[in-house]
Amino acid sequence: MDGRSGPDITAENTAFGTSGTSPRPVRILLVNGHPVFLAGLRALLETTSVVEVVGDLTNGTDTIPTARLLRPDVVILDLDDDDNDVLALTRRISGECPQTAVLVLTGQHDYRTVAAVVRAGARGCAFKAARPEDLVRAVEAVSRREAIFGAHVAESVLRHFDTSGVEQSPFPELTDRERVVLRLVADGRSTAAIAHELALTTKTVRNYLSKIFAKLEVRDRAEAAVIARRAGLGD
Repeated sequence: MDGRSGPDITAENTAFGTSGTSPRPVRILLVNGHPVFLAGLRALLETTSVVEVVGDLTNGTDTIPTARLLRPDVVILDLDDDDNDVLALTRRISGECPQTAVLVLTGQHDYRTVAAVVRAGARGCAFKAARPEDLVRAVEAVSRREAIFGAHVAESVLRHFDTSGVEQSPFPELTDRERVVLRLVADGRSTAAIAHELALTTKTVRNYLSKIFAKLEVRDRAEAAVIARRAGLGD
């Protein structure tokens, strides 16, 4: 007999891999091309002891090496971040850093948007209109390898399969700016021409195109142009 009255609690049998009775905080890496939003998100998350922000980045190209170095439990991306190709970045994180879960923030909750995020490898979506405590719960859930998408997703799935015959505008899953870009693609404009007309960088236009292709489930701009013209977009 060694005098111990209970089981040994070790790093291997606690909820988040730490010793003692309290789980360690969920380690988070934030990536967002908008510094003000990034700072606000970090400040919000740092008000709770449940999570620990181990780093934040504005440049998506630094994400993979940083994730390999810091080994966060969760990377939080923003689908509305036009400075980074969020879906491509999600695919890379899922493939190259499988120990890290991806949670995507979005202001959209339509079926195709969520489907594009899931196909890219994210464990879930957190909606920007959600309460702060819901965001924290979403972070905890994906860190446990659970999938979480929120109540709005169920509503969007039901609407997606609704056969009531209510007519919708073409491509409701796209944002207004994405529809403008798609219309210009249907007109045969190049990436550089679209960037010039909309006063954007070519990188931002490419990021828009990546999101459009994923949401419409097409491989390239030629396929996107075809379905856009069929829907009445373009000259």
